[in-house]
Amino acid sequence: MSGTTVEKLADDMAEAILSGEFAPGSRLDEQLLAQRYAVSRTPVREALRQLATTGLIEVRPRRGAIVTRVTPAQLEELFVAMGELEATCARLCAMSMAPTERRKLQALHDHMAELAERQDAVAFADANHALHTMIYHGAHNAVISDATSALRRRLSPFRRAQFHLEGRLPRSFAEHGKVVAAIICGDAAAAHAAMLHHVTLVEQSFEELCAVQSREI
Repeated sequence: MSGTTVEKLADDMAEAILSGEFAPGSRLDEQLLAQRYAVSRTPVREALRQLATTGLIEVRPRRGAIVTRVTPAQLEELFVAMGELEATCARLCAMSMAPTERRKLQALHDHMAELAERQDAVAFADANHALHTMIYHGAHNAVISDATSALRRRLSPFRRAQFHLEGRLPRSFAEHGKVVAAIICGDAAAAHAAMLHHVTLVEQSFEELCAVQSREI
């Protein structure tokens, strides 16, 4: 089974956890998951390993995978750290990105306008990941880039979930526009501020989504 399919399976399981379908403290049985998603146990095992790196589940000896309890305070700490690291990457990009890199960044952002307009949350989330990764690499600092990428993997399920919130795609696109514009024109301070504000709004959007889901239950 391809890595892409395993990632899709991990995304589906993460969505079930974040929606409350798999409750905190519950055990995720590999065989039952394989039946639910119509796959073998091998990709399920790989998907659980991916989820363990995000902190959504914990793999315990002799007990298997357990859904963890992520508190609002823990999540806030992660988003604060994420904002600071991504803002630093954006600032460094404005200072050191090569002209070809800036053109590719602008082209990807332009492409995302169409995705936002047609409300393609899945494609937009994939493009969003590519855009942020481009900014990490554009910082031209391997230590900061690696640290930012690692933290993003932990927050990935929460960040992807935000795109289920009504109206979030065009707002995210507009926020990206300010970051990209600052990077393109080499305004390091503006790039830093715009990215920090963007990640703050990502966190707020996830919290708003959770509140909406709670009212619907």
